[in-house]
Amino acid sequence: MAFPCDAVNYDETKIPAYQLPEILTCFNGDRVTSPAMWVNRRRGELLSKFKQLMYGEEPPRPDAVRSRLLSEKTDALAGQAVRREYELEFAMNSGAVRRVTVLVYLPADKVRQRIKVPAFLGLNFKGNHATTDEDDVIETGLNSPSGVESRGRQVGRWLFPEVISRGYASITACYHDFFQDCLNGWDDSIYALFFTPDRMDEARKSFSAIGAWAWGLSRMLDLAESITEIDKNRIAIHGHSRLGKTALWAGSLDRRFRMVCSNDSGCGGAALSRRLYGETLELMMTNEIGLYWFVPELRRYASTPEKLPIDQHELLALIAPRPLAVHSATLDQWADPKGEFLSALQAGEVYRLFGGKGLGVDEQPAPDTPVSSDVSYLLRTGKHDQDAADWAHYLDLADRWL
Repeated sequence: MAFPCDAVNYDETKIPAYQLPEILTCFNGDRVTSPAMWVNRRRGELLSKFKQLMYGEEPPRPDAVRSRLLSEKTDALAGQAVRREYELEFAMNSGAVRRVTVLVYLPADKVRQRIKVPAFLGLNFKGNHATTDEDDVIETGLNSPSGVESRGRQVGRWLFPEVISRGYASITACYHDFFQDCLNGWDDSIYALFFTPDRMDEARKSFSAIGAWAWGLSRMLDLAESITEIDKNRIAIHGHSRLGKTALWAGSLDRRFRMVCSNDSGCGGAALSRRLYGETLELMMTNEIGLYWFVPELRRYASTPEKLPIDQHELLALIAPRPLAVHSATLDQWADPKGEFLSALQAGEVYRLFGGKGLGVDEQPAPDTPVSSDVSYLLRTGKHDQDAADWAHYLDLADRWL
């Protein structure tokens, strides 16, 4: 059952009956009975299906990666932070080169004391200069389809002073610098490192924009691991909206991320595809974003997600046993908060396999009542955004897990 693309369902009574794939049952019917069986068998077959049907293959590493310090400010954020900007250069033996600027804030007191710190790492929408009110940060994301945004426009989504004051570093780069968020973004993306223009159709068949952004997060993690003030074993990944989808995929692929946080990630992220509530796969395909965010194979299932052999609770389970935080917002019904909660609830089966407790609750909690476990959930009062309430919960979780 599918709803017409001009009619979005926000009525729980109109959700069709559905049955989720058994998360602990292999595709051949074998039941997963141990963590070893999950790690060595079930996890791999689920990853393969998500690559084939949703996010595409992992792009390879470049032939060479170089980092260069562009700037350092030792009294950033009113003396609270050390700010650095790095250039990452990805180079191929063919001569293809791509460069990305990464913004890093470090707690100044910890730098002075030579104490390694944990870090939050994520992509931004509007350019590095939009994440901070410091007016001397390099403008990035200049190839954005919507143009360059004003400085400091999304300070509230990053809250660098608050993160720094809690003892964490923060690392970001603009997602447009890895793949422009538009249907024709392929030629000016990281895929141009691996495919010449006459072969880019090959990339479109097997790769995706979300895959490119996830690749970018892993390359930023490579950089973070080389920064002496950062503890490479205590790095959390986070993302909002489509970048929440990306954070979940990157966290599934790259187990170096110690904690994974998704915020309002919705359909194709944390929300169950089969619920047909708010944004759906079919709506994303109709609006074109689904045509490049995901691989073409997903179009076969856009109007009949019940035929998919996977659903998003299994994506969340790929994070196990590492801590996972799923956030929703009361006014963001488009992202299906209940579907995100139910997905996190079901993923708990795998966490319990590892000796964890999953969410530890069976009913969606009231707004602004965080559930803080190895799988955590928050239904924040408010709109589609990432704000102080989200960060307060992330930081509390990080204090526990990192």
